[in-house]
Amino acid sequence: MAAVLGFPVYWMVLTAFRPASEILGLPPEFWPSSPTLANFTRAMSTETFWANVRSSAVIGLGTVLVSLVVGSLAAFALARFRFAGRKAFIVVILTVQMIPLAALVIPVYLLLNEAGLTDSLGGVILVYLVFTLPFTVWMLHGFIATIPVELEEAAMVDGCGRIGAFVRVVLPLLAPGLVATSVFAMVQAWNEYVLVYVLLSTPEKQTLSIWLVSFQTSFGTDYGGLMAGATLTALPVVVFFLAVHRKIAAGIAAGAVKG
Repeated sequence: MAAVLGFPVYWMVLTAFRPASEILGLPPEFWPSSPTLANFTRAMSTETFWANVRSSAVIGLGTVLVSLVVGSLAAFALARFRFAGRKAFIVVILTVQMIPLAALVIPVYLLLNEAGLTDSLGGVILVYLVFTLPFTVWMLHGFIATIPVELEEAAMVDGCGRIGAFVRVVLPLLAPGLVATSVFAMVQAWNEYVLVYVLLSTPEKQTLSIWLVSFQTSFGTDYGGLMAGATLTALPVVVFFLAVHRKIAAGIAAGAVKG
């Protein structure tokens, strides 16, 4: 199964290092006879590449940070406070996940256009926040529910307020959950195509997922540049995951032990 799922990724990276003369050669070779970096050089030298990298980074990191701040506070309220409609609110959070993104493109565009937020990175972050926040709240709610409330009570006895106990006690213990949800938010914001294509019209503000389309023209497809661009686009997410995967594993292990 790993080989089947990993083969397209291997072929993408392989094609990125192939010279143009070998990309469409038959029979296909499973290792380039003369690897080259020309495809990467051509991809990185395109006019809007670095501007699109900056836009993707701002949107991705902005979505992650805002969703973690808002989501952790909302999840804490759901896990620690009892109020009317609490269970119904949790059900609504899960129901929102079932709404297809494509069905909301036109209403979202009209709403942002009225607010003057079209062709704006802030507007895109706000929209992505709406779609990532339900999962973030639901995920963090489960993590917070496993943290003994007695730890917060002990901190408040020692002089902390409710917010102080949340910051000093809950947040450090919530680190694995924050990492796990940040990976989800980052992947969603980094790879999304439809919304950013509709909402951003200035080429310099568009993200890398839109930039990849520039390798398909009326004269044909630059497969070498496209595969090099796709490899460069996937690299930040892979590095981000590798940097935090230990925290994800620690969170899974911690969730399996009570006491």
